[in-house]
Amino acid sequence: MELTTVPTQQVVNEHEVVSSAISNNNNFIEANTQQVTLSHLKQDCIIPVFAKDNENTIPHYEFIDAVRTTVQQLFPEGTVMMPNIRTSHVIKGRTPSAISKSAKDLLEHEKTIYYERMAFMVEIPHIHLYINNQKLNLTVGGVRSYSEQNLYSKKSIEKFKIFIGFKNLVCCNLCIATDGLKDDLRVSSIDELKQKSKELFLTFNQEAQGETMRNMQSYIINQEQFAHLIGKMKLYNHLSKNQKQGLFDLKTTDSQINNILKNYIEDEHFKSDSNGYINLWSLYNLFTDSSKSNYIDNFLSRNCNSYEFVNHLKDALKNHGDNYFLPTQDIVHQQ
Repeated sequence: MELTTVPTQQVVNEHEVVSSAISNNNNFIEANTQQVTLSHLKQDCIIPVFAKDNENTIPHYEFIDAVRTTVQQLFPEGTVMMPNIRTSHVIKGRTPSAISKSAKDLLEHEKTIYYERMAFMVEIPHIHLYINNQKLNLTVGGVRSYSEQNLYSKKSIEKFKIFIGFKNLVCCNLCIATDGLKDDLRVSSIDELKQKSKELFLTFNQEAQGETMRNMQSYIINQEQFAHLIGKMKLYNHLSKNQKQGLFDLKTTDSQINNILKNYIEDEHFKSDSNGYINLWSLYNLFTDSSKSNYIDNFLSRNCNSYEFVNHLKDALKNHGDNYFLPTQDIVHQQ
């Protein structure tokens, strides 16, 4: 699949969103989100402040611009796509002049909004790899949630999440490894945010992650093993804290497990073969697809957890060891 760009224009809460060029395959997260543009965030949204001293927070558009600017500096030899931005939990307000009006009578210039939660990704298509004839573009991005910030206090350190990984173009699934995610980045300025982003992007080993994902193709499970895996994953979510000790810290929810089960049969690109066999690369993509149904706050950590879990299964298969989720005595290893 070739990457193409399309103009996007839409109306969000009756505010016109200015066109931008992004990948036309852009649903990297789906749950309770809507797509907006950088210009909409900059022109149409107010900036939350810390209530005790009225100091600005770092607004969403500056966060996005800081990361994209850093990427352009680090990878100047090719194209860096426009950010694909998803938002949720709109916070509505009004100007002081409209304090006595009912909501239905408010004029457009009397309304204010900002988004409590925002996620974005930026593709770097000239840096890519192929796995099973599927193209994966190097991708960076981040998440911001004002719900994790105490806006009723004085100005304090602000929390962000940033990542670097790959996006599978056949399904727009993000592939994020542990060393490509900063899940609790705390900074006090844009300059510090740029510096921390640069550190993550420079230390990320894209070759190592690519090789790890390619190796997933070499391990296959049959239908009985898959059924055992699904059953144990469902059971895991109901174990006590003591019973979970020593087991992999699985973060996949019951609804995600149901999606994985459904797509094992139905997914166009990653379903099992006619005999019920599925390799771990396809299984991994069933997991990353299911993680798109998570809310903005936790989809990055659960996506990363999927990567770690499938590699946990791979290690058990490789070492012929027993595993709570997948007993391995009947493994199939593809040469």
